[in-house]
Amino acid sequence: MLRFLLRRLGLIVPTFIGITIVSFGFIRMLPADPVQAMSGERGMTPARHALLMHQFGLDRPLWLQYLEYVWNLLHGDFGNSIAAAKPVFYQFRIFFPATIELSLAAISLAIVIGIPLGVIAAVRRGKLVDQLAMGGALIGYSMPIFWWGLLLIILFSGILHWTPVAGRISSDYFIKPVTGFMLIDSWRSGQDGAFRSALSHLVLPAIVLGTIPLAVIARQTRSAMLEVLGEDYVRTARAKGLPAWRVIGVHALRNALIPVITTIGLQVGYLLAGAILTESIFSWPGVGKWMVDSIESRDYPAVQGGLVLIALFVMLVNLVVDLLYSVVNPRIRHVH
Repeated sequence: MLRFLLRRLGLIVPTFIGITIVSFGFIRMLPADPVQAMSGERGMTPARHALLMHQFGLDRPLWLQYLEYVWNLLHGDFGNSIAAAKPVFYQFRIFFPATIELSLAAISLAIVIGIPLGVIAAVRRGKLVDQLAMGGALIGYSMPIFWWGLLLIILFSGILHWTPVAGRISSDYFIKPVTGFMLIDSWRSGQDGAFRSALSHLVLPAIVLGTIPLAVIARQTRSAMLEVLGEDYVRTARAKGLPAWRVIGVHALRNALIPVITTIGLQVGYLLAGAILTESIFSWPGVGKWMVDSIESRDYPAVQGGLVLIALFVMLVNLVVDLLYSVVNPRIRHVH
């Protein structure tokens, strides 16, 4: 187990180097004058421009800027946001709980619906329910997030008036941020209707963000179940006269979940990437919307630091999934 963990940790070093190169180079590939965009000054004199370039450290060679950037990262310094005049890590901690709350709601929805849907499709292979389930999964996987989000807003917010259009809670409530998770904080506040308002604001963004993971999990579960249902131990369990629910739910599903766990872990990266569009559509104040705003304002430190922090979180989750996978299936430790 220790050797398996060390091998996984060893992969983090080159991955981290690649992330720093991408995050450093990405923002510098964007067009427009970064000093003009970051400072917001119009009619800037050449002297003022040169002063700001020196102040932001942009007048030094790129290789020197990169080395200083990595050196600061290794010391836990993610820089200071120019637009907000605050440390990047501080801003990340403010916005990250909103993204986590949305992502947890989305992946929970995907798991609760996707796994049973995949099991039913596998058990009823070739039947109408299988075709409908997999057809729906294919449509959900192929549907662009921005288009799907706008459709749901038009239907449920514009026509039916069932859900709010944007935000995390109604402006009628003032919720003191304790945990950063609006559902928990609104519940703790004791204000009548606050929790219901927070929940209603979460529904549509969670559905939009969770649609593609739901489709992926359903298809993977069906594929894994079809493979397991043909194994000898499943046929033996049926021959013993065990109830169908026990054969499927205990003997087959338990083993079929091994690749599904990996699939769920891989969806974390998608959730954080999809959150950028979802949060922008629903004005959800999370890391995704913060990153979009930082890119628009050419806030170099915020974009660089935000990308690295998000990538580190994804790597941590993938490491946990690898360890969990090795616990569920010990043979993996010896194969890799």
